Amino acid sequence: MLGWLRSRAQRAPQAIDAGLWKRATSSWLFMRGLEASEVESLRALCERFLASKHFSGTHDLEISDAMQVEIAAQACILVLELGESWYEGWSEIIVYPSQFAPQREVEDDAGVVHVTHDPMAGEAWLGGPVILSYEDVAMTGDEALRVAGYNVVIHEFAHKLDMRNGDPNGFPPLHKAMAPSEWKRAFSEAYKDFVSRVEAAEALPEARMQRAFDALPMDPYAAESAGEFFAVASEAFFETPELLAPAYPAVYGQLRLFYRQDPLARLPRAGPENTI
Repeated sequence: MLGWLRSRAQRAPQAIDAGLWKRATSSWLFMRGLEASEVESLRALCERFLASKHFSGTHDLEISDAMQVEIAAQACILVLELGESWYEGWSEIIVYPSQFAPQREVEDDAGVVHVTHDPMAGEAWLGGPVILSYEDVAMTGDEALRVAGYNVVIHEFAHKLDMRNGDPNGFPPLHKAMAPSEWKRAFSEAYKDFVSRVEAAEALPEARMQRAFDALPMDPYAAESAGEFFAVASEAFFETPELLAPAYPAVYGQLRLFYRQDPLARLPRAGPENTI
């Protein structure tokens, strides 16, 4: 059991039970083709992550040990080769039973302020918590329910990496060997192309619109902003690299350099039964 996770204080990492680890991670697409050494590194990273974070459930949601390990594994796959220090500076992970609808004030182009209550699957705050809908977390792990490439935990934790440079704008701190100009070129060209594809799909009759959306290599939400494009591309990088890489090879290449991982190269080890 991981009862020590209920304490807010910094804790010494404790081992995750092997059976719990297997149950909590076996269904995730990003686990495809990981070598045994990578799986053990990920588990050790999760143990350190869990020792540094505090989970809170809302609306009487009881956060089980399995739920914590599920979320930790998805969060830590991003920093498998970067280290848990990339998640320093904050500690709270808040979990809702399902999607939540915070009240927000939004100013339109005419200067009129509107109050919105849009449902959300997740949210990351600059310097603050990550907030997740567990219904969406669980859906990603359910083969019958998941949408290819959709992973709310990876999405929100990609925002956290982006926020190490301030407000999320699709430009996280790059490694010294990476060229910022190459990152900007790859992402700006792909973002422009993706927005045009989404806009073209939205202009279609409703019967054809969904088919056009289904043909996209990523969730259409990536067209919302450069920051969302990076987060959604990160989802696709780990969950469906076989779709992202051929569609936007330059973006895939930059993410491979940034995350220091190559999920596409792992797929032959996963076997044909594990392809989407």
